[in-house]
Amino acid sequence: MGTFITGDKVVMSGGILIPIIVFVPVIGAFLLPVASLVSVRLRNILALIFVSCSFAAAAAALPAALSGSPLSVRVSLPLNLDFVLIGDSLALFMAMVSSFIGAIIVFYSFGYISHYKNQNEYYLMVVLFIGAMMGLVLSSNLIFLYLFWEISAICCWRLIGFFREKEYIIKADKAFLVTVFGALAMLLGFIMVFQQFGTFDLSALKGKTINDVAVLFIMIGILSKSATLPLHTWLPDAGVAPSPVTSLLHAAVLVKIGVYAYARLFLMTFDISAFWHTAVPIIAAVSALVAAGAALIDKDLKRIVAYSTVSQIGFILLGLSSGSVLGAAGGLLYILMHGLAKGGLFLCVGIVEQNTKTRDLTKLGGLIKTMPLTALSFLICSFSVMGIPPFGGFFSKYMVIGGAVSAGQPWIAFVFVLGAILTVIYLFRVFTGVFLGEVKIGAKEGSPSMVSSVVALSVLSLAGGLLIYYPSALVQSIVQQMAVIIK
Repeated sequence: MGTFITGDKVVMSGGILIPIIVFVPVIGAFLLPVASLVSVRLRNILALIFVSCSFAAAAAALPAALSGSPLSVRVSLPLNLDFVLIGDSLALFMAMVSSFIGAIIVFYSFGYISHYKNQNEYYLMVVLFIGAMMGLVLSSNLIFLYLFWEISAICCWRLIGFFREKEYIIKADKAFLVTVFGALAMLLGFIMVFQQFGTFDLSALKGKTINDVAVLFIMIGILSKSATLPLHTWLPDAGVAPSPVTSLLHAAVLVKIGVYAYARLFLMTFDISAFWHTAVPIIAAVSALVAAGAALIDKDLKRIVAYSTVSQIGFILLGLSSGSVLGAAGGLLYILMHGLAKGGLFLCVGIVEQNTKTRDLTKLGGLIKTMPLTALSFLICSFSVMGIPPFGGFFSKYMVIGGAVSAGQPWIAFVFVLGAILTVIYLFRVFTGVFLGEVKIGAKEGSPSMVSSVVALSVLSLAGGLLIYYPSALVQSIVQQMAVIIK
C-alpha cells in the first residue's frame, strides 16, 4: 500500500477508498436538492449512486483489511483531535452491510416516496444518515465517533417526523431526546477516558482498563441508540415514519450503531471489569424477552416488527457479550442476516400500509390473493428472522447458541431458544393475520421498485443460508482478528 503525505497534515494509506466510503454520501447528500432542479429522476439516481459508491469502496478495501493491512486516513489536528479513519475488517463489514441494505432501501423509495411532499429533504437526510454511519464505523477517534453519532440522530429526528403531523413530530422529538441524551452521557464517558489516558485515539487506547463509571456512561449511549431495555420505547414509536425510514432505522443502520459501538469499544479496545461481562448479557436477555412479549400482544404492524427488532438486537448483544469467539462471530453474522430479513419485513409492511391505508392487524386479511409477491417475500424473510433452516438467520442463531454453550453460559442458549419460539409465534401471527383468511380491505401490489426490493431481500435471506460458508467464513475471520487485537 502506498503512503501519501501532504503538508505533514494528511496521511493516507492505500489511496482514496476510505474517503470515498464516507465523503461521497456525506457531501453528495447536499447535492441532491440541487440535482432535483434538473430532474427528480436525476436526484433519485444520484442518491442511489452515492450510497452504492460507499458499498463498492468498502468491498474493494476489505481484502486489504482481511490480510492485516487496513487502509487509513489521518488528518493532524490540535487538541488531540486528529481526524482518523481506519478501515479494519470489522468497520468495513459494518459499512458494507449498512450501505448495501441502504442502497436497496433508496431504490425502494423511488416508488414509496414519489407522491409525498418534502422529497428533497427525504433523500438528503437518508443519504446523509448512511454517510454518518460510514463515518462512525470508520472513526478511530472517540470525538469524531461521537460527532457522526449525533449527525445520525439529527437525520433520524427529521426522518421520523417526515409527515409533519403533530403526533408524529412529538414521537420524532422523543427519539431525538432519548438518543441525544444517551449520546451526551457517552460523551461524558469519553471525556473520563481522556482524563485517565490523555488521548481520544482508539489505537492508543487498545488494551487499556477503564473505570466502571466511564463504562456506565458509555453503555447508556449504546443502550439508547440500540433501543435496548429500558431505553427502547422510542423505537416502536418511530413507526410513524415512512416505511423505508423505519426499515433504515430498524434493519440497516441506526440500531446497529449501538451493537457496533459495543464491539468496537468493549471487544476491540477497552478492558472492562467482570461486572460488565455479567451485567450486559443480563440486560440483553431481559430486553430480548420483554420485547418479544410485547410483539405478541400489539396490534399495530409496525410496532410489532419494531418490538421484534428490539428483541433481535438483544440477541445480537447476547452473542457479542457471550465471551466466546464463536458467539461473537454469530453476533456479527446476526447483524447481516437480521439486516436483510428485517429490512424486507419492514418494506413489505410499507407496501401493505400504503395500499390498505392501515397498520391495524385486526382490519387486515387475505392479502396473499392480491399481493402474492409481497406475501411470499414476507414469509421468506420471517423464516430467516425466526431462525428456520436453511435460511440465513438459522446459522447466526446456531453460532450464538453454540458459542454460549462453549463459553460455559448455557442460560444464554436457553434464552435464545425461548426467544426463537416467541419469534415464531408473533411472526406467524402477523403473516396469518395480514395475508391469510378473508379479504377485508381490497389492495394491490406496490410499485415495481418496491416489490423488486422486497423480493431481492427475501432471495438474499435464503441465499445467505444456502451459501452460508462464505458469510460465516468472513465473520469468523473478522472475529479472529478482533481476538488477536484484544489478547
